[in-house]
Amino acid sequence: MKNLFTSLLLILCLPAFAGSQSHKKSNYSTEQIVKFSKQVENYAAKQGARAFIIGRIGRDPKKLPKGIKFTHTAIALYSNITLDNGKQVKGYAIHNLYQREGQANKSDLAIDYPVDFFWGAKRLTAGITIPTAAVQQRLIDAINNGVGAKVHIPNYSVISNPMNKQFQNCTEHTLLVLNAAIYQTTDLDRLYENNNNYFKAQKVRISPLKLLLGSAFVKGVTTRDHKSAIKTTTYTSIAKYLKDYGLLHKSVILDIDGNVNQHI
Repeated sequence: MKNLFTSLLLILCLPAFAGSQSHKKSNYSTEQIVKFSKQVENYAAKQGARAFIIGRIGRDPKKLPKGIKFTHTAIALYSNITLDNGKQVKGYAIHNLYQREGQANKSDLAIDYPVDFFWGAKRLTAGITIPTAAVQQRLIDAINNGVGAKVHIPNYSVISNPMNKQFQNCTEHTLLVLNAAIYQTTDLDRLYENNNNYFKAQKVRISPLKLLLGSAFVKGVTTRDHKSAIKTTTYTSIAKYLKDYGLLHKSVILDIDGNVNQHI
């Protein structure tokens, strides 16, 4: 009975917007995922995007807190990709922060590709946020110079507070890489100071009881880095940040049927 109660508690309390895991079971056929991944790549390429921010939905959208559309965010770079047979092709490499398998309160950096990225998606819908050409170039330079590792904080929390460096999640890491590229610094104190001064985090509208119990029983969920209201970095808050400071070229949502809708 005790084990059953604990299992139910974890199901009820795990925040539904967690989605930074890799190598999950697929909810779609291989053909559907490959086709959709090509749609995403083709759309980005037609926009001339050499670097863009990409989002995926890793949980049932109906269970996501209000205002949160995507559960995982990363940076896609147009790159030379070496295939298993040694042949080089052009395509998008996706630079991620993922929860560590078997140790959910830690994270690791990983590079994968669109098919891998969307493999565990709950819904084949992509967020595509394309910065201005100048910001794209800075992102390319930053990632090629190893900035991702330099601003990585391995202590993971699903709802990490972007105003301090106690914990980090995939979307906060994306924001840090973006700001490291914009400000051309990897000084974490300065980057988090800039977050406090310029970035508007998104309030997480979720039951305080779920957060309390989730932080007590589930690794990778904690509110220790928050003083009052729970606010975190989201795909949408990054897109709005770029728009607010004139650094956004386009932000859209692309679905499995090829429909493209304005995001912000």
